[in-house]
Amino acid sequence: MEVPTKKRILVTGGAGYIGSNTTLQLLDAGYDVVVVDNLSRGHRGAVDPERLRVVNLLDTDGLVKVMNEAPCEAVIHFAAYIAVGESMKIPEVYFLNNVAGSLSLLTAMVRVGIGKLVFSSTAAVYGMPERVPIAETAPYAPVNAYGESKVMVEKLLHWFDQIHGLRSICLRYFNAAGADPAGRAGESHEPETHLIPLLFRAIRTGVPVTLYGDDYDTPDGTCIRDYIHVTDLAGAHMLAVEALSAGSPSRKFNAGTGRGFSVREVLTAVQDVTGSAVPHQIGPRREGDPPMLVADSGRLQEDLGWVPRYSDIRTIVETGWRWEVEGLRG
Repeated sequence: MEVPTKKRILVTGGAGYIGSNTTLQLLDAGYDVVVVDNLSRGHRGAVDPERLRVVNLLDTDGLVKVMNEAPCEAVIHFAAYIAVGESMKIPEVYFLNNVAGSLSLLTAMVRVGIGKLVFSSTAAVYGMPERVPIAETAPYAPVNAYGESKVMVEKLLHWFDQIHGLRSICLRYFNAAGADPAGRAGESHEPETHLIPLLFRAIRTGVPVTLYGDDYDTPDGTCIRDYIHVTDLAGAHMLAVEALSAGSPSRKFNAGTGRGFSVREVLTAVQDVTGSAVPHQIGPRREGDPPMLVADSGRLQEDLGWVPRYSDIRTIVETGWRWEVEGLRG
């Protein structure tokens, strides 16, 4: 008996880091995928050219055209600018791309009649949380423009559900890291702002990486973050799509492991895996950096059945380093 192909998913920002990894997992699971990306920060080579539609999110009519030509079961929305420091220098760019772009996407979905969306949100919506691990019930308290832009989109989603019946699942990421274990996709941002690839770059170039702040109220003075392997994160998106297809109401979930690692602990893990010292220097704190962000992801695990398989720090570093040294970044 022939097994029917699963339905088509539209992935915005699918030429980026998490989007390209999620696209691969969807295809592996039998979904059809169409990717929308304007390639301003994504990579053309990260997507099968037959699946790529180069469209700006602000082009509502262009999005409607794509959705009509390739009818979709649901949308997974990654396309956003993500650099906290940059958002504090040019907030207008972040609100235009992240908020107005999302509004354009939602408008197109309503026009076409697509009523299910998985949204790439962030732990930055919590700001400086009073309690760690952080539960989804913690209040909005962003301390940077990037986090504020994601709060605004979550609020848009609430009203689009109330008024248009567009159901959504928001996944609030902590720190995505690592690369596809099969070496098909990995992390490559320009400019690069994520810690682990910056540590790799320092090893490869000999140019010291700056670690921002060693005077936080943490055991070793450096910031603590919850690192989640990109493959595990991609799996959470697929489970979210399946939940919406099964009739789930709109929900919000933390996507993290519940275990935090300090900057110095990550540096040690990178040195252990690579066998190389990481040239580094200590700089001042960055504006808007909370000392500790660790998820309570119990709700994601219990309600959607999500189980992290690759998110121990050594596997994260090993897969990322393999991607780095085999020359697959681009």
